[in-house]
Formats: sequence, structure tokens, C-alpha cells
Amino acid sequence: MADHYPIEHTDDYPKAYLQQILSEVKTIALVGASAKPERDSYLTMQALLQVGYTVLPVNPFETGNKILGQICHGTLTDIQQPIDMVDIFRSAEAVLGITDEAIAIGAKVIWMQLGIINQQAHDRAIAAGLKVIMNRCPKLELAKLHWTTPP
Repeated sequence: MADHYPIEHTDDYPKAYLQQILSEVKTIALVGASAKPERDSYLTMQALLQVGYTVLPVNPFETGNKILGQICHGTLTDIQQPIDMVDIFRSAEAVLGITDEAIAIGAKVIWMQLGIINQQAHDRAIAAGLKVIMNRCPKLELAKLHWTTPP
């Protein structure tokens, strides 16, 4: 199985590829985390925590505050532990810089949320050996897989 898929297949990732990523990942940095319970990033973080992932919120406007009991970091490079996956809740334009930070910290997966597609970031991450998902939500993928406990 290929480790990446071209942009025209962003909605057609093989189930096994998604399962592999979601089962291998343990620590997730959620970039664009919000402290507002009505925001998708908050709900996604809550769901990921509930199934057993370690989720570290990243938002420069919330640095040092807690979101869902987790201390918020200003940038990915502020995190002092290994990160498996970077889940991005930012604009497609912001993804390239976030991808560069993710590569710098040794992340293994870039996950761009629904509606977020950046082919240049995709290609850069793949060239650096990362797996990439675009235009998907891990919370929704976990629900499709019926995961309610740690993978």
C-alpha cells in the first residue's frame, strides 16, 4: 500500500490506511485548538481524549491556559515530548508553516481537517517521510470505525 495519496483522492483514503494511522498514533498535537466548547476543534479534542489519545492543544492565544485539562502550547516547537500526529485546524494557507514545524519536531503524521487541502504541504511532508491525510476529521473517522476505547 502506498504511504500517500494524491490530492484528487483526498476523500478516498483506504480504510486500512486510516486504521493504521489511528492505531499507531498515541500523542497528537492539535493546532488551532479552541477553549470554546461549541468549536469543532474543542469537540474533536474531547473525542480524541475520550478514546485514550494524549492530545496537546496548540494555540498562541491560549498559551499556558488549559483546554480540556491540557496545558496549551504556543507552537509545536514549544512541546517538550515526542508528537506522533499533528492535527491541523487552521487555514490551508497556514498549513505549510505548520508542516515545516511538524517535520522539525519529528512528527510522523500530518492530518488536515475537513476542508483543508494544501498540496505543497502534502508533498513536503511526504518527501520528509511523514504520512498525510487531507480533508478528513479523525473524530469522524474514529466514529466510522466504531472506536470508543483506545485503539
